Amino acid sequence: MLNYTIYKHTSSTEWVTFIHGAGGSSTIWFKQLRAFKEHFNVLLIDLRGHGRSKNHLNLKNLPKYTFEVVTNDVMEVLDYLEIQKSHFVGISMGTIIIRQLAEMQPNRISSMILGGAILKMNLRSQILIKLGVAFKSILPYLWLYSLFAFVIMPKNHHKASRNLFITEAKKLYQKEFIRWFKLTSELNPLLKFFRLKDIRIPTLYIMGAEDYLFLPSVQNVVKQHKASFLKVIENCGHVVNVDEPDIFNIESISFIKKQSISLA
Repeated sequence: MLNYTIYKHTSSTEWVTFIHGAGGSSTIWFKQLRAFKEHFNVLLIDLRGHGRSKNHLNLKNLPKYTFEVVTNDVMEVLDYLEIQKSHFVGISMGTIIIRQLAEMQPNRISSMILGGAILKMNLRSQILIKLGVAFKSILPYLWLYSLFAFVIMPKNHHKASRNLFITEAKKLYQKEFIRWFKLTSELNPLLKFFRLKDIRIPTLYIMGAEDYLFLPSVQNVVKQHKASFLKVIENCGHVVNVDEPDIFNIESISFIKKQSISLA
């Protein structure tokens, strides 16, 4: 089972589960933890091969990585902890896993906070992935990951986010990086399906105004999906929870509390 950490609230019955992106770990939520612990029960999860989950799974006997397989890992933790329903907060690739969970078990999700959400791969990102596929077995994975980080987060004030993700990526193994990278072959049809289907679960997208690869597709989806809302943060890149943690926390907690009131 995946590595997890829980923080129990003294009175709240609401759970918030955090899902990090590929190459990261649950430590990327360090700027969220204090604020969320004041209001909710918190569950942090390290995805397979990441953080402290690296030694928790016998990878030799596992099927190839798919978004369904990775999402089942998360559900296993929820089942073990007997968490029937939770709000979910994700960043980057973690938003795809949360959206996959909404497809597989929508009754387990109270609301979704999707930061730096990936809903469509534009031409530039598709070219980047094709280059990665071509060279993934030749170049050290950290070179590729660093290149991706600079393309996705190019500006000087994105440096903290870039450095954080590159530092976390250093903890991966080359083979583990390749396993996760192969997931990109599933992205286009899966993301198209997500864009077309309105899941009707309350969803807040929090995007940086400078997240030029992914913001346009999110803006289009929010116009079409009735239960979806968008907060765009100015002077902010892809990793919104690191670039502007205070705004991210205020918007997320407020949204979750509104959903809790409406369900009461």
